[in-house]
Amino acid sequence: MAGGGNKAVVAALLANTGIAITKFAAWGLTQSASMLAESIHSLADAGNQVLLLVGSKRAKREANELHQFGFGRERYVYSFIVAIVLFSVGGLFALYEGWHKIHDPHGIDNWKWVPVAVLVAAIIMETLSFRTAIVEANKVRGPVGWAKFIRNARSPELPVILLEDFAALTGLVFALIGVVLTLVTGNGVFDGLGSMAIGVLLVVVAIFLAIEMKSLLLGESATRESQQKIVDAIENTVGVQRLIHIKTLHLGPEEVLVAAKLAVDSAADSATIAQTIDAAELAIRAAEPMAVHVYLEPDIFHEDYT
Repeated sequence: MAGGGNKAVVAALLANTGIAITKFAAWGLTQSASMLAESIHSLADAGNQVLLLVGSKRAKREANELHQFGFGRERYVYSFIVAIVLFSVGGLFALYEGWHKIHDPHGIDNWKWVPVAVLVAAIIMETLSFRTAIVEANKVRGPVGWAKFIRNARSPELPVILLEDFAALTGLVFALIGVVLTLVTGNGVFDGLGSMAIGVLLVVVAIFLAIEMKSLLLGESATRESQQKIVDAIENTVGVQRLIHIKTLHLGPEEVLVAAKLAVDSAADSATIAQTIDAAELAIRAAEPMAVHVYLEPDIFHEDYT
C-alpha cells in the first residue's frame, strides 16, 4: 500500500505545484478572488503532499528503547496535520477572501479570459492526478465501494489524496462557474461566492479527514477481513481447542499487533503447549503478513470466560 500511496502522492505534488504557479500568475493578472482562493488551495495541497512524503519516510525508522513498537503511526500524525492545513490555510482563507469580495465586489477588468484558460488547464492536470490516485487505490480496494474503502483504510496516503483531488476538482468547477458568471455579468459577487463555495468544500473535507485520522491515531483494530484470517489460522492450529479471545491493534498502516488467549488441553505437558503456541504464531504470520507483533497466551477454558 505504501508504494502505491507514495506514487499517488508524488503525482499529486507535481500536479499541484504546477497548478499553483499558474494560478498565482493568473491571480496577479486578474485579481480574481476565486483564483486567489484556488491558488492558496493548490499551494496548501502541494505542502500537504510534502508532509505525507515526510511522514512516510519518518515512519520507516527502526524501533528504539523509547519507541519499542517503532514509528509506524507517524504517518497518521502527518496526515492529521494535513487535515489541519487544509482546514486553516485552504478552507478558512477561501471563506475570508470570498466574504471580502462579496462586500467589496468588482469585476475582472484585465486579462478577462486568462482565469478561464488557467482553470480549464488546471482541471485537466488535476484530473490526471486524480486518475493516478484511483488507479493505485483500485489495486488494493478490492470489491468494496469507495466510501467504505476511504472509511476503513488503515493506510492514510491514498484516502487523503483521493479526497484532496476530489475536493480540488470540485473546487475548480466552483471557481470556473464564479469566474464565468463574473465575466458575463460584470458582477464580482459571483467571484466571491465561488471562493466561499471552495472554502465550505475544503472545510468539510478537512473535518472528515481529521475525524478519520484521529481514529487511526487513537488506535484501530485490524480490518474484519484481516481479523478473520488470524482467527481461522488460530482455530485450525493442531492443539488449540478454541480461541478464548483476541485483540488486534494497528501500530502503523502495515503493522498489526495481535494478542490472544488460546484454550489448550489441560493434560498436555509444557513442551506440547509450547509447540502449539509456536505453530499458532507461524500460522498467524503466514495468514496475515501484517501481524508483526504476536503475543499468545495458553490457558484452560472454563465457562467463566465470555
